[in-house]
Amino acid sequence: MKQQFSSKTLIALLCGVAATFNAAAQNSQPTVIVSGSRFEENLNEVPANVKVITRDEIANSSSNNIPEVLSQIGGLNVKNSSGNPLNLDASVDMGGYGATANSNTLVLVDGQRLNPIDSGTINWESIPIDSIERIEVLQGGASVQYGNGAVGGVINIITNGGAKNLNQASVTYGSYNTVISNAILRNKVNDTTIQLTANTSNTDGWRQNSAANAYSFDGKLTQSLGGIDQVYADIFFNHSNSQTPGAVLGQAGRGNSQSARAAFIGSTITTDNSGIRAGLIKAISDQLTFDIDGTYSNKNTSSNIPAYPYYVLYPNWQLAVAPKIKANFGDWGTTVLGYDFNQASQSSSSGLTFGNTSLQQNVSILNQSMYLLSRIPLKVIDGLEASGGFRHQAQNASANDLSTGSTVSASQKYSANAGDVAFNYSYQSGQKIFIKWDQSYRFPNTDEFWGFDPDTYTPIFNGILKPQISQTYSAGGDWNLRKTHLSALVFQSITQNEIRYDPSSGSNVNTAGNINRTGFLFDSSSNITRNLTVAGGGKIQRSTYTTGSISGVGVGLSPDLLLNARAQYMFSSEWSAGAAVNYVGNQNYDADPAASNSLAKIPSYVAADIYASYRVNSWDAKVMIKNIGGNSYATTGGYNSSRGYYYYPTTPTTYFATAKYNF
Repeated sequence: MKQQFSSKTLIALLCGVAATFNAAAQNSQPTVIVSGSRFEENLNEVPANVKVITRDEIANSSSNNIPEVLSQIGGLNVKNSSGNPLNLDASVDMGGYGATANSNTLVLVDGQRLNPIDSGTINWESIPIDSIERIEVLQGGASVQYGNGAVGGVINIITNGGAKNLNQASVTYGSYNTVISNAILRNKVNDTTIQLTANTSNTDGWRQNSAANAYSFDGKLTQSLGGIDQVYADIFFNHSNSQTPGAVLGQAGRGNSQSARAAFIGSTITTDNSGIRAGLIKAISDQLTFDIDGTYSNKNTSSNIPAYPYYVLYPNWQLAVAPKIKANFGDWGTTVLGYDFNQASQSSSSGLTFGNTSLQQNVSILNQSMYLLSRIPLKVIDGLEASGGFRHQAQNASANDLSTGSTVSASQKYSANAGDVAFNYSYQSGQKIFIKWDQSYRFPNTDEFWGFDPDTYTPIFNGILKPQISQTYSAGGDWNLRKTHLSALVFQSITQNEIRYDPSSGSNVNTAGNINRTGFLFDSSSNITRNLTVAGGGKIQRSTYTTGSISGVGVGLSPDLLLNARAQYMFSSEWSAGAAVNYVGNQNYDADPAASNSLAKIPSYVAADIYASYRVNSWDAKVMIKNIGGNSYATTGGYNSSRGYYYYPTTPTTYFATAKYNF
C-alpha cells in the first residue's frame, strides 16, 4: 500500500514536540470544565484525563465537521464507511472497543446525551460546527457521572456560553462538488442571549452511490437571572440523506475502491431528527446550587435497498430529565446528588414499498438512576483531595418480535452499579497528578436484542442481554510548564459480559470471560516561539480476549498504536498556515475471534492535512488539502465465512476553500 509518510517520521516529529518542554512552571488561568461532575469546576481539581478543544483551535484547523475535529485535534480513532467528505456516519473509539465503539463512547451536547438508543451513528450534522464554544474529551469510565454508555470515555460538546455577540457566515467548496454552508447569529440584549445556527452540506461523494446531503438548524434562548442563575431553551432539527455504497470485497487496498457493492447500488438512508432541550441553573444559597435539564427528541430513519428489495422504517422517541443539586461545604469539599430519568421507544417496520410496511419489532425502555459524588480536601497535604461516587441504575425493557409471523415477547429488569474512588494532588497552579479506580457499565442497545443470520440477513431475536461491566485502574497528570502543556494517563480496564456480535451464531451475546484493555496516552502542546505552536499526542493500547483458545487475541478494529502531530505558524496577524498528521497502526478485521490469528490485518496508515488562512478586516479565507499523500487506506473492515474479507475505503486527496464573513 502506498504511503507518503513513514511511522518513523511521525514518531520523530512527536519526539520533537516533547523535546520542547521546559521544566520551570508558570502561573496559568484555571480552565473551567463541566465533564467531571456535571457542574462547572476547575480542570486542575478533576481526577481524570480531560482534553479541552477550544473554539479558536477548531477555527484554526483543517476541519469541516466534528469527527475531523476529534481526529485531528483530539487525537481520537475515528472510523467511517460513507465514502464521502461529510463524515455523516463516523464513529469515535476512545477505549479500544472496535465495532461497538459508538455504544461505549458517550457523546453529549451541553451535558445531554446525543447517542441513539440503537447502534446507529451519532447525528453529528445536528450540531453546526460554528455553534461550538469548546469540546471536552474525558478519557476513561464516567458512569457515576453520566450513567449508561460512558465506559470508554465522554465527549461533551459545549454550545452554551459565549455571551459576546457573534454574527458570521461561511461557505466551503471542495472536491466532488462538496458545498458546506454555516451561519451563526448570536446577540445579547440586556440579560437575554439569542443564538441561531444553521448548516447545509452537500456532496457527490467520491465512490459510486456515495452522494449525501444534510441540513440542520438550532435556535437557543438563554436568560440570565443574575449571578450564575440562568434558564435556557434550545430547539433543534436536522435532516440527512445519504447513499450507501456498501463495502468493497477483498482485503483493504484491493479491488476497485471507487465502485459500490452491486447489491447496494441505489440504496439510501434518510434521517429526520427534531427536539427540544431546556435547562435551569439556580443558586439556592451560597452553599447550594440546583440544576435541571431535559430533552425530548423524535427521530425517524428509513432505509431502502432496491436489490433485495424492501424498505425499513425506524421511528423512535426519547425523553430525559436530570435534576441535580450541588452542595459546597467550603474547606470540607463538595457533594453532588442527582437523579436521571430516561424513557424511550423504537420500532422497526419493513415492506416492499415505502407506503406498505408492516411492524416487525418494537422495544420500550425505562431507565431510572440515582447518583452521589463527593470531593473532600485532605488537610494533611495542601492540594490533596479525595473524591468518590456511586450510581445505581435500573432498566425495564420489553420487546416484541413479529418477523416470523407469530409474536415473540420478552421483558426483563436489569440493574447495574457504578462507582469510583480517586485521589488528586494539585501541588501548584496548573500542575496535578491523580490515581483513580472506577466501575462503569452499558446496557444493550435496542437493536442488540436482535442479531441477524450472516447468510440470509434475516433477524434473529436473541433476547434481552445483561449489562456489561468495566473496571478501570488509572493514574495520570496534567502539567503547564512555561510555554508547554502536557497530560498523560496509564490505565488498565477489565470488562465482564461485554456485549458483542457473534459471527458464528448470528446473535448478539454477552461475551464469555473478560476482555482486558491496557494502555498509555499522552497529549502535549507548546508555543515554540511567538509565531509557532506545535502539538502532538498518542496512545499505545492493547485490547485482548482472555477466554480459553482465544485468550490473547486482539479485539477487532482496535489498533495498538495511535499518533497525532499538529503545527501552526503565524506569518503575520493576517497570514497563518498549519498541518495535522495522524498515524493509525494495523488492526484486526472485525471477525470471529477464533479465526483472527489466521487472518490478515487492516494495514496501518498515515493521513496528513495542510491549510493556509488569511484574515483581513471582517473576512477570513482558508485553503485546505486533505490526505495530501493520496493514501488509499481503510479505517474499518471485516471478515466472514460467506463473503471473505471486506473493507470501507476512505476518501483520497481532497481540496477545499472557505470564505467567512464576520458581521
